This record gives sequence, C-alpha cells and structure tokens, in this order.
Amino acid sequence: SLVKGHVAMSQNNNVKRVREAKMLSKAELARMAGISPLTLDRIEKGKDCRMATKRKILLALGLSIEQKNTVFKQ
Repeated sequence: SLVKGHVAMSQNNNVKRVREAKMLSKAELARMAGISPLTLDRIEKGKDCRMATKRKILLALGLSIEQKNTVFKQ
C-alpha cells in the first residue's frame, strides 16, 4: 500500500520529502543533479546509491555535504 511504501522510503532517505518541500518534480531534480529520473526514482524508493550520486542530489537540493544526514540515513 501507499503508506507502507512511504515508511520503507523514509527509513533510508528523505530525498522525496525534501524535493517536495522545495516544490521540485522528479524530472527537475534529476536534471539539476545530472542523474536519470529512473535513478532518482529508485533512490526515492529506498535503494542505495553511490556517494557521488548522493553528493549530486544534495548539491542540487541546495544543501551542503555536511547536511547529508538530514537527507540520507546511511
């Protein structure tokens, strides 16, 4: 269900929550981060990604590397 999926998602990262708070679509954030929308979709669903990809997402969201723990739990 939707709720269950949301719980699984929020355990790994807050990318979707931060993206929505900044009123960005998946396509916009993916373009800004220089990653594919499919990759972003997987990450928002809780899949792990490389540190370089996390860095790109953080910078695209206007966050510093030091703030990574507010977005990524790992």
